[in-house]
Amino acid sequence: MAEFIKIYNENPNPREIKRVVEVLRKGGLIIYPTDTVYGLGCDITKTKALEKIARIKGIKLDKANWSFVCADLSNLSDYVRQIDTPTFKILKRALPGPYTFILPGNNNLPKDFKKRKTVGIRVPDNNIARAIVESLGNPIISTSIHDEDEVIEYTTDPELIYEKWQNLVDIVIDGGYGHNVTSTVIDLSNSEPAVIREGKGSLDIL
Repeated sequence: MAEFIKIYNENPNPREIKRVVEVLRKGGLIIYPTDTVYGLGCDITKTKALEKIARIKGIKLDKANWSFVCADLSNLSDYVRQIDTPTFKILKRALPGPYTFILPGNNNLPKDFKKRKTVGIRVPDNNIARAIVESLGNPIISTSIHDEDEVIEYTTDPELIYEKWQNLVDIVIDGGYGHNVTSTVIDLSNSEPAVIREGKGSLDIL
């Protein structure tokens, strides 16, 4: 059964962040808050954890379109090919924020993502998510947790999330009520920006 950990976004407790990171390093799965919907994630370097998320989502790992949650843009070159100045300016304007940017991947992607030509990058405006990634030292996977309710697609109450997911993950973080609108997805891997999905993020950044 999963641990249910309360962490405050305004001032994340380092001890609680450390506990989450310990679980991630052991290949555990977490549900965590972002600046949009709650996410299901794991360490991007842990193959078995990635495979477990793929099974939960009912997809094959090599077909999964998950994004990497990063603490900031300082390690962008670890996973992304060199980008031009206009593209970087868009990223700087938008992040941290409710966006996922599709960017050209490089040869340093973790082994389970080596065949990818592109990678989705997220830097959420959420202190909890960014503190976890910063302490871990590398990104975590971001994939939204859906609800079977046809009206409410994304559960926003962490206690209800825990009830549903407690036997599937190792930690559920209560970071307060989430949102029910996903991030705006923008493809910057080609010469012209392309909006893949409109979400919480404004398109005025383009």
